[in-house]
Amino acid sequence: MEQLRVLELYSGIGGMHYALKECRVPALVVAAVDVNTTANEVYRHNFPATPLWAKTIEGLTLDDFNRLDFDMILMSPPCQPFTRIGLQGDVSDPRTKSFLYILDILPRLAKRPRFLLLENVKGFETSSARDALVKTLKDCGYSYQEFLLSPTCLGIPNSRLRYFLIARVLPESFSFQTTTEVLVAFPESKRGNSADRIPNSAPSHAPPQTAARGGMRGDFLEEEEEEEEGEGGAGRGMGRYLLPPKTLLRYALLMDIVRPSCRRSVCFTKGYGHYVEGTGSVLQSCTDAQVETAFAALDSLTDEQKLLQLSQLRLRYFSPREIANLMGFPSHFSFPENTTIKQRYRVLGNSLNVHVVARLIALMVG
Repeated sequence: MEQLRVLELYSGIGGMHYALKECRVPALVVAAVDVNTTANEVYRHNFPATPLWAKTIEGLTLDDFNRLDFDMILMSPPCQPFTRIGLQGDVSDPRTKSFLYILDILPRLAKRPRFLLLENVKGFETSSARDALVKTLKDCGYSYQEFLLSPTCLGIPNSRLRYFLIARVLPESFSFQTTTEVLVAFPESKRGNSADRIPNSAPSHAPPQTAARGGMRGDFLEEEEEEEEGEGGAGRGMGRYLLPPKTLLRYALLMDIVRPSCRRSVCFTKGYGHYVEGTGSVLQSCTDAQVETAFAALDSLTDEQKLLQLSQLRLRYFSPREIANLMGFPSHFSFPENTTIKQRYRVLGNSLNVHVVARLIALMVG
C-alpha cells in the first residue's frame, strides 16, 4: 500500500497517531489540530516533527483542507454533548459546532478522503450528530460500520466502552460484511490481512493477546519501591499517589478497589485523582492485607480507628504512567516535565485506547 496522508482532528495527546504506528499502515500525519494547550504540549513533546495547528477547526478554510491533500481523517470530537452525566445538548451544544463544520466541509473537498475514523462516548450512536454524520457519509458515497467496543474485548484489564465509526469511500469495500447494526466485537476479515498488520509483540504495553493472563502486575503497573513516607503519607515515588486520610474517610465505601492480580478496572476519566466516585479504580498496593477485614465493622469505629484499619491496604491512585499503559500508549510515550499530575490525569481521561483504534484502522484499510 502507498503511504497514506492522514489528518488528525481533535488530536489530543496523540492516541490516534500511536494507533497508526502500531498497526503499521504506511502513513504520514500531515497535520494535527487541537485547541487544548496542555494536550498540544504533550503531543508536540512526543511528535515534534508533526505539524501541529493550535487552532479551532472552524478556523480552517476549505482551501486549508484542500492543501493538505489527505487520504484519511482520524477524529475524536468533544464528547461532553453526548455523555450520560452531561446535559446531552447534542447538536445544540456549542462544542458540537466544529464537528458540524467538518460535515459541511466534507462534500466540498476537492478530493474526498478514502478513509474516516471517528471515536466518541457511548450515547453518540443515538444522537442527532450521529444521524447527521451518517447522512453526510451516504451522500458523499461512503460505506461505513459502527461499533461499541471496550479494551476488555482484547483482554486488556480496563473498561472503556466507546463508540467508533469507520468509513471507506465507494467503490472500495471493507474486508468484512457491513451491517446496519452497531457491532460489539471485531468482525472477521474475509481477506485475512487486517489482523496481520498488528504484530504479536506490538510496540506498546501488554499485547492484547496476553494481557489478561496475569492481571495488571508486570505489564501495566510500575514497580513499588521501598520509601519513607512524608507527612500525610505523601512520600516519594509511588507514595505520592496514596489516598489522603480525608479521602479514605469520606469515600471508603464508594471506591472501586482492585489488586495487582485483577483482570479488571473501571474507566478512568479526566477527574481522576481529584474526584474519587466514578472516575476510575484505586489500587490496593499492600497485597497481604484483606479488603474484607479492613472494611469490617467500619461504622462502629472512630475516625482514627477507621484510618488505622484502611491504611493497611495502602490504597493509592494509579499513576499517569500506569493509566497510559492500560490505554496502550507505548513505553517511550512521556509527558513534558512541567505537566502537573492533575493535567496528566485530565488529558489521559480525554484520550482513547490505542490498541482498539489500531485494530480498527487495520480493519478499515485492510
